Amino acid sequence: MNSILVLLQKEFTLEFRQKYAIGGVFLYVFSTVFIVYSAFIQIPVTVWNVQFWLIILFAAVNAFLKSFVSENNDKQLYLYQLVSPLAVIISKLIYNLLILLMITGLAFLALVLLAGNPVRDAGLFFLTALVGAAGISIAFTFIAAIASKGSNQATLMAILGFPVIIPILLTIMKLSANALGLIQDTAILSDLGILLGLDALLLSLTLLLFPFLWKD
Repeated sequence: MNSILVLLQKEFTLEFRQKYAIGGVFLYVFSTVFIVYSAFIQIPVTVWNVQFWLIILFAAVNAFLKSFVSENNDKQLYLYQLVSPLAVIISKLIYNLLILLMITGLAFLALVLLAGNPVRDAGLFFLTALVGAAGISIAFTFIAAIASKGSNQATLMAILGFPVIIPILLTIMKLSANALGLIQDTAILSDLGILLGLDALLLSLTLLLFPFLWKD
């Protein structure tokens, strides 16, 4: 636990030293919302739902790409001698989840300010956002670790990431459509169970496979 806390402190320290990376993600969020708002003037609820999750998805790709790419081989070897691989991946997962939750909050705030708040069931919407953000952060964190071993990290991350994230994205968009009143579905608990199951499966695979990847 001490190793995880120290690694988390390292992540935040590096982030505050290199503000351009997270600042670029925030700029992407607000500029995307503004462009869509300028095009539609009045954003329909269906577009609101789709845009919200697409912003989070592509912002996650941009934010998480540097999770392992920014660390060279010497730094990874140094960490390998000090801490366990599980401490490394857990600290990355927690950090990326916190960043994605911040991006989610900013995207929601930007959409509400420019296009209004169409959410009817706030509890379901924010629960979906929390569980969905967890799944997206788990998937892209591990894929970023895999992509860091290749030569073209951005392309490799997109190729590996989007097929994995599609089931999660479809489930969270269905749940958020319920929260926005776009559809009336009685299988909300079942969909939440599927989403939690996908998160648990991805987390288990990440914790199981990352030590072998880290050793490589």
